[in-house]
Amino acid sequence: MWGQSAAVPKSLEVRNMFSYILRRLLLLIPLLLAISIVVFLMIHLIPGDPVQIMLGDKGTAEDAQRLRRELGFDQPLHIQYFKFLSNLLQGDLGRSIRNRNPVINEIGAAFPATIELTILSMIFASLIGIAAGIISAIKQYSLIDNLTMVGALLGISMPVFWVGMMLMLVFGSRLGWLPISGRISRMADLDVITNFYLLDSILTGNWAAFRSTFLHLILPAITLATIPVAMIARMTRSTTLEVLNQDYIRTARAKGLPEKVVILKHVLKNALIPVVTIIGLQFGSFLGGAVLTETVFARAGVGRLLINGILGRDFPVIQGAVIFIASFFVFINLIVDILYSYLDPRIHYS
Repeated sequence: MWGQSAAVPKSLEVRNMFSYILRRLLLLIPLLLAISIVVFLMIHLIPGDPVQIMLGDKGTAEDAQRLRRELGFDQPLHIQYFKFLSNLLQGDLGRSIRNRNPVINEIGAAFPATIELTILSMIFASLIGIAAGIISAIKQYSLIDNLTMVGALLGISMPVFWVGMMLMLVFGSRLGWLPISGRISRMADLDVITNFYLLDSILTGNWAAFRSTFLHLILPAITLATIPVAMIARMTRSTTLEVLNQDYIRTARAKGLPEKVVILKHVLKNALIPVVTIIGLQFGSFLGGAVLTETVFARAGVGRLLINGILGRDFPVIQGAVIFIASFFVFINLIVDILYSYLDPRIHYS
């Protein structure tokens, strides 16, 4: 897929890029099909009967049989899957067993909260991780380097839910600096337009709502970014050390260029190419990490929607949420691959 060349005609490079994107999109079909099969089978083979959960203790055998027939659970498993796949190809993820709302609407209502949290976490992890990695590499074997690596090790080792609870205890309950649950204060009167509260507060000029939304995002964003910031810092340090030992860096220093210019112009650009992959992969995995984070901080996002679906054996919601997260992750990877050619001119598509 990838190749390196000294000079490739621009028109040929564009044509190769579109050909590469098309091939990758075609490869997504069997991948997403496999994901749908695995998700469907895992959900339907786990213990627990959603019909009994819906009816409770007062439901009769006749009620259970009638509801099972209405939901299609009386049909063979492969028939259920092909019906699910047929609806999926039409953009229909089914209806929630609990409230009978279309699953696509449930995900659409929850997605803005998750994407706000994901973007802020990614920005925090990228800025802190890259800065820490570069400084650690420049100050190799110093106290700063050792502290950074110890901090990265702790960040990777600590469970996300534990970090969230500690932040809530210290900065929420003890110090009272930041809110510990929800998306916005009940006192903030926000006119919802897009369901992206930060964007809506800007569009309506409601800066009190903007401040409240941002404050509610800080603790969840730090919690979600804990592991990614550690991974980005370690990767940035490793690639920066590798670039610092290259001949062209020694040549730049021999020419008398200021150290700041050497780092920012020559080291940073080349060191960040592998880091982009880590950031892209982590951005996709943020949706998976949001499951725990949104549950801990009681945020109404896709992660919490998935947890509620699991607890209620709501098969359509679970299937829809997992397939949505998996599809998002796959498309983010594709975007990261495309960005490679812009970061490194030596890379071209073939």
